[in-house]
Amino acid sequence: MHTLLPRRALLAAAAALAFGAALPAHAQETIKVGATAVPHAELLEKVKPALKAAGIELQIVEFSDYVQPNLAVNDGQLDANFFQHRPYLDSFNADRKTTLAVVEGGDIHIEPFGAYSKRVKALTELKEGALVAIPNDPTNGGRALLLLQQAGLIKLKDAKNLSSTPLDVAENPKKLKFRELEAAQLPRSLDDVDLALINTNYALQAGLNPLTDALVMEGKESPYVNVVVSREADVKKPALVRLTQELRTPAVKQFILDKYKGAVAPAF
Repeated sequence: MHTLLPRRALLAAAAALAFGAALPAHAQETIKVGATAVPHAELLEKVKPALKAAGIELQIVEFSDYVQPNLAVNDGQLDANFFQHRPYLDSFNADRKTTLAVVEGGDIHIEPFGAYSKRVKALTELKEGALVAIPNDPTNGGRALLLLQQAGLIKLKDAKNLSSTPLDVAENPKKLKFRELEAAQLPRSLDDVDLALINTNYALQAGLNPLTDALVMEGKESPYVNVVVSREADVKKPALVRLTQELRTPAVKQFILDKYKGAVAPAF
């Protein structure tokens, strides 16, 4: 009996090696990350090979709205998400009583917000009573109004309030009418409204070129920086931190500059 045990152990070890089971140093950890299609999922695809080489298998789950990715992270269905800017995250946490937080590692990119139209070629052509569609979530709705203020179309009671609503419009010379829609629906609203304020990810996804099609755009100094988000307890999780690091490499920066040509700007 004493001679059989070592022999069995040796056979088991040999079998494990033959089938690749004894390679703990290269074991793959899987992280599941939610993202909107453009540019977030594209950026995640870009870093998949580097993560795989580091022993991290990245699974990307695409979403078409701004609510479900946060709920899925909060419920534990996702490890993290990549679709939102910091003001939206703060607003979501306040409204939903969640404690989602930015993964350690820094900011990724900015998507300058723009105004689009199929009915006019310049904002000066907007007629009195023109119908303007804006996002119906607090931070992006406020962002749209700030851009209209920047363009000289309206004045807000508080010129710097990121959460302004149409009720906060103090001056409206053209008597613009506002229609609040879910952000993902805004590109499709262009046939029905005079002007639509659209997040760049949805504009790109709809085939719009922010640099040539937007009648006005935010500058690159925008505070709406996109970040990777997870549960508060996981913001220092090594695999998620490595994901953020890979999204901030010189190679990804060049990819953003080459592919989006200013419609998306690196924040690092």
